Amino acid sequence: MYLFINSLVATMQDPTGYGLVHDGAIVIDDKNIVWVGHIDDIPQTYAKSEQINLEGRLVTPALIDCHSHIIFGGNRAHEFEMRLEGQNYEAIAKAGGGIISTVTATREATEDFLLANALIRADALIAEGVGTLEVKSGYGLDQNTELKMLTVARAIAQQRPLRVKATFLGAHAVPKETDADTYIDEVCIPTLQAAHEAGLVDAVDGFCETIAFDKAQIARVFDAARVLNLPVKLHAEQLSHMGGTKLATHYGALSADHLEFATQEDVVAMASTGLVAVLLPGAFYTLQETQKPPVSELRAARVPIAIATDWNPGSSPLGSILLAMNMACTLFGLTPAEALAGTTKYAAQALGLKDCGYIAPGFSADLAIWDLENPAELSYRIGQNPLHSRIYGGVM
Repeated sequence: MYLFINSLVATMQDPTGYGLVHDGAIVIDDKNIVWVGHIDDIPQTYAKSEQINLEGRLVTPALIDCHSHIIFGGNRAHEFEMRLEGQNYEAIAKAGGGIISTVTATREATEDFLLANALIRADALIAEGVGTLEVKSGYGLDQNTELKMLTVARAIAQQRPLRVKATFLGAHAVPKETDADTYIDEVCIPTLQAAHEAGLVDAVDGFCETIAFDKAQIARVFDAARVLNLPVKLHAEQLSHMGGTKLATHYGALSADHLEFATQEDVVAMASTGLVAVLLPGAFYTLQETQKPPVSELRAARVPIAIATDWNPGSSPLGSILLAMNMACTLFGLTPAEALAGTTKYAAQALGLKDCGYIAPGFSADLAIWDLENPAELSYRIGQNPLHSRIYGGVM
């Protein structure tokens, strides 16, 4: 049992703020938090525990990146050049670039290669205080490669002190060798069933967009997920308004992600179901978009807002959760408190997790300790990493 003393604790238990405890103390027993509060209020039961003096540092829940695509082959730096020369995301995709170009490289890559590179990316997030990471498939678009990616996702958690939630994103793009309906029925859904049987999938995602799949096609995937008792989430309203958000609410999805073109009607639907809005400022920035997600409307309707990196080789080559927080504030107008909530408690909610994202008794002892005096500094700084240390499962 350990007693951490002399810290500023952001419990995240305040609905609108950090839930700060000054002169705070935290008691950890094995893998869980058993007590948190002011140092003068430590119960006698814990007073003689082994003490660790944090010397006034800030403590937050370990950060959570609830939307990433860190398993892939190749890179798409040439598309970055094309966009700067005037081509947009849809034009690049229709010319054979975009997701399909990464599919080719990922199919050709070995499992060992994909794992080695994914671990490098996971290490970068761990170094910024991340304790939980969602990882999607979706760059295989055939059964062998999709299962290979999900196997790699499971292996990341075996080789690093990190919780990894694996999401099947078979409905990510239409492979060039077939049409959308044939792919959904003959490849995507059978692959989902195989992944579930192998114990490789925790949730199911899809890309509802003009360059990907329509609502009816996504609905067939979600119906298959429902049969398997798997939660769903959706890339929705990123480049246009396709009605994906309402589809997600109909299926009781954990989250709808991107949401640049979401409407007030969508926000009302989200608020009625508890759906989490996952904002991805890295893609907005990289694609030089101008249509912002309806943050004011989401806030007014009290829709939980999460923030994630969307780390991927094309539209968001963003390997920093801290920079994602800064971007959410500077580009979308979130407050620093909202950004931290979006990478802790609401990111946990977006993954269906109920044991992390807060500093409170009964929660996992996943903590980030920062060389900071104020939690707003986490979103304020650009290109700086103030992490002092990270605790995962009670272990520093």
